[in-house]
Amino acid sequence: MSVELEEVTGFLASIEPFRHLPEAELEALAPTLTVRYVRRGEIVLDFEESNNFLRIIRSGAIDILGPDNVLLDRRDPGLTFGYSTLVGTNSSRYRMEAVEDSLVYEMPREVFIQLSKRNPDIARFYSSQSRRIRAAAEEIANAGANTNVLRTHIYDVKISKALSCPPDLSIREAAQRMDEHSVSSLLVIENEALLGIITDRDMRGRVVAEGVDTSRPVTEVMTTNLLTLGSEALAMEALMLMSERKIHHLPVVDDGRVTGIVTQNDIARLLHNDPVFLAADISRKNSIDELADAFTRTTKVVAQLIESGAAPEETAGMITIAADGVARRLFTLGIEKYGKPPVDFAFVAVGSQGRREMVLASDQDNALVLSDDFDHAIHNDYFQKLTEFVCLGLDRAGQVLCPGDMMAMNPQWRMTVTEWERTFANWTGAPEPDALLNAQIFFDFRVIAGSQELGNEVHQSAVAHGKNALRMHAHLASLAARREPPLTFFKGLVVERSGQYANTLNIKKGGTAAIVQMARLYSLSAGHSIVETRERLRQSAGKTVSRAGSEDLLDAFDYLRSITLKYQASQIRSGQQPNYHIDPKQLSGMERENLRDAFSIIKSMQNALATKYPVRNI
Repeated sequence: MSVELEEVTGFLASIEPFRHLPEAELEALAPTLTVRYVRRGEIVLDFEESNNFLRIIRSGAIDILGPDNVLLDRRDPGLTFGYSTLVGTNSSRYRMEAVEDSLVYEMPREVFIQLSKRNPDIARFYSSQSRRIRAAAEEIANAGANTNVLRTHIYDVKISKALSCPPDLSIREAAQRMDEHSVSSLLVIENEALLGIITDRDMRGRVVAEGVDTSRPVTEVMTTNLLTLGSEALAMEALMLMSERKIHHLPVVDDGRVTGIVTQNDIARLLHNDPVFLAADISRKNSIDELADAFTRTTKVVAQLIESGAAPEETAGMITIAADGVARRLFTLGIEKYGKPPVDFAFVAVGSQGRREMVLASDQDNALVLSDDFDHAIHNDYFQKLTEFVCLGLDRAGQVLCPGDMMAMNPQWRMTVTEWERTFANWTGAPEPDALLNAQIFFDFRVIAGSQELGNEVHQSAVAHGKNALRMHAHLASLAARREPPLTFFKGLVVERSGQYANTLNIKKGGTAAIVQMARLYSLSAGHSIVETRERLRQSAGKTVSRAGSEDLLDAFDYLRSITLKYQASQIRSGQQPNYHIDPKQLSGMERENLRDAFSIIKSMQNALATKYPVRNI
């Protein structure tokens, strides 16, 4: 083999998905590739252009652009592009453009097709990749209705008209002019040239505080060498600059002329309905009623974002951030009410909040870790009052009480570090199936308030106990297998026949919950401490679950969460209490087909668990 071919073979053996191919396959594949040099700015493949190659980036970077040249993805060395036009329509839906000088290996269509036939995992890998890029394009296309500060320009913001004065105006006259027009700043302009700015803060700090003669011209106290932005600049850039420079006013200059002035308040008005801003605003609330209003407002805004096409991972994260903020603020208010805690503690979220996967219908699941200095006779009354204040406050704010009473105000879930470690040791060493059914969510352990160290100590101990607990793994596999998807033998959707939820299916029970349970098992048996389902699947791939199985479960999980959030958002818009019971007749034909596919993936992976663990014999 030549040095060049040996180098190509070695490179392929280091990247996904080719690194899983046999050595002989790689050696046969390398000579079929051609090398192409692409200059920065060159379009490798354009919209509607036919394509006959899978392209592998050896060096450089390629941008994948959607309609209106919206950036969908940036591919770096070791990544590939061009798959969708090889197995589907030959006409490209995207533009592929080099953002720097790049070397690309090109694999002919026929070579790729034959390789995929011989190695189904190759086809499966690229099928998942293609679905992801299509989803990104659809998400961005649907997000136009979403007012997002990250994409908003200054010209989209309702900015203040700039009030100006000549350089010879006196300080007194400048103050009078600002007062008359109820503005907080005055731009000093001469012959359309911006010389400086004087603000109400300048008046206080440089004039009043220092006793400056107010008959002097404003030029003596104005701020010069101003930072300015054009109206094309992003609002986020303006906000960051003002924050970094500790200024509150930023002149807007286009073509050398002042066209306005943007203030921090202008950006704050823009952010008023941004969930990140709303979540941050929670920390300033001073009562449970105020927290309830803030959390309700946040969930309504998130519901709007969901209906505008926001990704489920983002929206679940937003809800969780807000819920975390409410809990932390309640602890602050509770400590103000009951006094300083007598010993250290850690308030931990478990379940969906612990995994950062809350939806609009999530209840609360939490617990308390106490320092080993805790004395029940002396300290229990304090923590009973504090946790009741927090849990009941969460309930009033919109996170309903846990039906299974898994909350920190229940003494059963309020233990010292040593007691928690002993409890996890019992669950992992001699698990009781019924107890484990409820207790498994405590492996989704994340500190929200209090001592991070206490919580981490317990969590790391739990992970260490869980890694080699083979009997517990078998029980968890059995529990995951019980979460049967609502699917008949012939892939028909099964709905409830009577009761409150007649003609609906529970998308959580045999859907997302089943994936969560499998991901938890994969992660624990690999000894991973991560708690998020998607990360558990990613990091377990190729270890405790096949890479193909991990990819399939990720796709199914994302789709089921997307459908769940979309349905719950429509319930909130209609004034209903959100739940997990979906009427399949309300879905489109394609949505129902996708739902069947997602449930089929779950069933297939449950069958794989049954093969690995004797779940029916436990």
